[in-house]
Amino acid sequence: MKQNNCKHGTENSKLKTNVKKKKNDKKGGNKKIAIAVVIIIVIILGIIAGFIYNKVSKVNFVKIDEGNLAIENKTGYRNIALLGVDTRDMNSLDGSRSDAIIIVSINEQTKNVNLISVYRDSYVDVQGHGLTKVTHAYAYGGPELALNTLNRNLDLDISEFVTVNFEIVADVVDLVGGIDIDIDKSELSQMNKYIEDTSKNVGRKANKITSVGKQHLDGIQAVTYARIRKTAGGDYKRTERMRTVLTEVFEKAKKMDAGKLNELANKVLPQVQTNIGLSEVISLIPTISSINISDSIGWPYEVKGITLDRWYGVPTTLEANVVKLHRDLFGQKDYTASDTVKTISQSIINKTGYKTTSIDITSDDSNTTNTTNTTTKNTTKTNTSKK
Repeated sequence: MKQNNCKHGTENSKLKTNVKKKKNDKKGGNKKIAIAVVIIIVIILGIIAGFIYNKVSKVNFVKIDEGNLAIENKTGYRNIALLGVDTRDMNSLDGSRSDAIIIVSINEQTKNVNLISVYRDSYVDVQGHGLTKVTHAYAYGGPELALNTLNRNLDLDISEFVTVNFEIVADVVDLVGGIDIDIDKSELSQMNKYIEDTSKNVGRKANKITSVGKQHLDGIQAVTYARIRKTAGGDYKRTERMRTVLTEVFEKAKKMDAGKLNELANKVLPQVQTNIGLSEVISLIPTISSINISDSIGWPYEVKGITLDRWYGVPTTLEANVVKLHRDLFGQKDYTASDTVKTISQSIINKTGYKTTSIDITSDDSNTTNTTNTTTKNTTKTNTSKK
């Protein structure tokens, strides 16, 4: 994967979270299964598995106003946002950016799950704040504005979220017995360079990796691996690592018994904020064995870097990337972008001058503009990663 080597600007402004509230009382069997899936998937980025009644007081429930989520398009899938924040205090999220953004997209007929990593530096429109990084939406307006931003810029229908401090993944990985990951030379160097930092954050002793190839990683090692950015591919490769770890943990969690899942819940529930109700999950944890993660991608598919006040990853173009997402992952073969996406896309073009794309959103191949030399093309899949 070819990547622009541009510096990311310093981002240390204090931003305020303002979460509006509204009751969410949706029902239905498919929803319950979907939520059970999400809670297990959440395990890895700090997003978790397992809820129990006598632990309700440990979960931070947040009510949001669905009228403010800008849901215009219905995908026919259940889409839930998993948000990993850059803070260790879940009781004080003011100004916290969503360092990791993964959309769990569930086909409620087949129960297949797609994972969509949205690159944190993606240049999008945040309502009330203009064009900026998607990661800033959470800092400006908490989960409500984060969902609004994803829905407006990607034509999605997300109304539910789970927010975690993803450092908790260290505990989760240890509780599932560790995971097996292939480590290359550049990753080995970066892991051993930063593993002590992870150790200090988690509060446990770190063990360095001594060789490349297939390695059995403990929690601290897995967290360090998932957060590596300074190798070829930068943040794009980092999101691939996150999805790899998530998938490995999910496969092991599916085989855990109820007792082990309860132990897991005990450990991680205090690190969670969500608007998903507990009662819909409790009896359904055993059903996770039938769930399959069928696809895993990074979005936008094509990105070109630009330095304005800081570095941004510009979708080339937003409209083309949104159309491809809906056609490829949601099966909407004749999909055209909403007027909102088209307007935002044109605003990005006007600001950056980046107006060409190699993504064909027409039915006529002759209209495709090939710009593979100027864009970063992301074609990451779960089992067929292109390095």
